[in-house]
Amino acid sequence: MDLKDKIRSIEDYPQKGVIFRDITTLLKDAEGLKDAVDAITASLADVSFDLVLSPESRGFIFGMPVAYNMGKGFVPVRKAGKLPAETISKEYGTATIEIHKDAIKPGQKVVIVDDLMATGGTAKAIMEMVEEMGAEVVASAFLIELDFLNGRKTLPDCRVEAVIHYE
Repeated sequence: MDLKDKIRSIEDYPQKGVIFRDITTLLKDAEGLKDAVDAITASLADVSFDLVLSPESRGFIFGMPVAYNMGKGFVPVRKAGKLPAETISKEYGTATIEIHKDAIKPGQKVVIVDDLMATGGTAKAIMEMVEEMGAEVVASAFLIELDFLNGRKTLPDCRVEAVIHYE
């Protein structure tokens, strides 16, 4: 079965005219979850990198097992005020995200893993923080990409992988 078939679509949520792609139906399916993590892992198989970064909270669901599968470290990207040590932060839209200042060393190569690529704003904010820290985002990988929002254009110099596409 196609992974797309395991994702529930909810019309007019959270507002009229929007189709929400609900991954909880995929997550509760053991085979679907395994296949999703394996597909993201496979999309990064030829990438040389040191760390996986994922934004909370759904990004953690996929980023951590991908890091584990690939024998890499994992760095959580959190909402403002959630990390206990000194952080670097970035505002985007109406949100602020943070990474511990000591989480990434200059020269390291990282990948961003998240559940969804929409406008690309979250990934772009993460990329900017990584670059401020002297490191490089060499790829990003998503379970779902909403192609019609053109998020890839926000990351023109970054390899972007997606397992499932919605036109």
